[in-house]
Amino acid sequence: MPAITRLAGIGAAAALLGSTALAQPADDTIVVGLSADITTMDPAAISSRDNSNVARHIFGTLFSIDGDGVEQPDLATSYEVSEDGMTYTYTLQEGLTCHDGEALTAEDVAYSFNRAADPENGFTGNTPGFVFSSIDFQDAEAVDELTVDINLGSPNPIAFGLIDEVFIHCMDSYEAMTLDEASANPIGSGPYEMAEWTRGSEIVLNRVDPEAGFETIVWRIIPEASTRSAELIAGNVDIITNVAPDQMEAINSRGNAMVEPIQGTRRMYVGFNLSDEMAQEPGGEAIQDPMVRRALQYAVDVPTICAQLLQFECERMTGLVNPPNANQSLEPYPYDPEMAEQMLDEAGWPRGEDGTRFPIRFQAGPGRYLNDASVIQAIAQYLGDVGLDVELDTMEWASVYIPLIRERNAGPLYFIGSGGALWSPLYDMADLSAVDAGTNYTHWDDPRWFDRWDDINAAETEEERRVIIDEMLQVFYDDGPWLHLYFQPDFYGVSNRVDWQPRADEKVYLWNATLAE
Repeated sequence: MPAITRLAGIGAAAALLGSTALAQPADDTIVVGLSADITTMDPAAISSRDNSNVARHIFGTLFSIDGDGVEQPDLATSYEVSEDGMTYTYTLQEGLTCHDGEALTAEDVAYSFNRAADPENGFTGNTPGFVFSSIDFQDAEAVDELTVDINLGSPNPIAFGLIDEVFIHCMDSYEAMTLDEASANPIGSGPYEMAEWTRGSEIVLNRVDPEAGFETIVWRIIPEASTRSAELIAGNVDIITNVAPDQMEAINSRGNAMVEPIQGTRRMYVGFNLSDEMAQEPGGEAIQDPMVRRALQYAVDVPTICAQLLQFECERMTGLVNPPNANQSLEPYPYDPEMAEQMLDEAGWPRGEDGTRFPIRFQAGPGRYLNDASVIQAIAQYLGDVGLDVELDTMEWASVYIPLIRERNAGPLYFIGSGGALWSPLYDMADLSAVDAGTNYTHWDDPRWFDRWDDINAAETEEERRVIIDEMLQVFYDDGPWLHLYFQPDFYGVSNRVDWQPRADEKVYLWNATLAE
């Protein structure tokens, strides 16, 4: 068995004894410690969850989906879908205003969609890279002051939920700014506005909507897990994300905060980059073969990684869809290194005289996910045990690794997590809505997957659609471009000072947070 047990302990207890001397937050302020830095405030360029969590307080959306998977009105009060399913017509609330003081109208909404789609802007964030490619967005147009049409190229049964992710911003202000200026000066429509942004340190938001919770939200960037925990224990922050599993007891034992574990929806995986360019890299040719990809599924002991490194019992993924919406007939790949070795031999990659089969680069940006530095090392160890000569290439998350991911140039192997949902299997599958989708970081192009989206959109009943979904998930399981890992558990440290409940989908929304009674 690989030396995974050597990776399990970090020895964090001693690290939690010290803390910087900051004042406890005022009663009108809530402070959140994030593990990853924020890279942009341009709503069309945002692609990471931490970045989106901050921005969502600044920018409203037409509707939103709550923690129970139920759609709720936000800037819009209602919408209608055309008979052909290709036009969504939204009616806005009356009396909306932008943070620049201008009235927020349907023209601003249409502008928010069209600006993100404009190829001259070159945006690669969640809106153009995931939402628009998934719904085949065509354009948006203001019908009148309070009515806006969102036009699609084809019907999509979950378009309503994807449209809900587009941040609405204010046309007059953005037309007066360059893209560089817009990345640092958000003019939004949400319950808070940005007061200050010290890059790499903190973002301060002030309340605009009197119905929102705390008057001030401070988001502090604290990459080191032990430092985040120490700040929580000292009372300097109220909420921290990505609590290291070995620090839970130290936090819980102090009496002023608790760790709130929750089964998350983020899909953690090792991607196989199958682009023609990556095939020229060492190991890139080998992973083009579905048998090699399937063999490596057997090489990694995912339940042991969960138990020892995450301190959480988990069942391995069978694909990219969160349970209970996954294909129920599929069983997780077991840990079977002998099977992995046999299949690699049969695929034409035997061990050489030095004991290795082929070299391959494995890239990652540790610091974003739960105990990811140890998880990455463990995966590399497991792959090495079946004969791969793994070059582990780790880099800074925000400024180095994420641009590589956005450009779809990470690999040949790369470690990443993709946010998911519980309200629809198609939302999870939409990462691979098209071969050229911005979130298809693998460049996978199997027609047995991509040709079936038309069948899904044409299905007349949920039962018919479910059959197609399960057939697609079988293809993904057999020959797909992900080495399946786990649905990440989320550990939030929450001060006894505040009343706030975490969600399963990693959305840290604070407008309903209050001081504890």
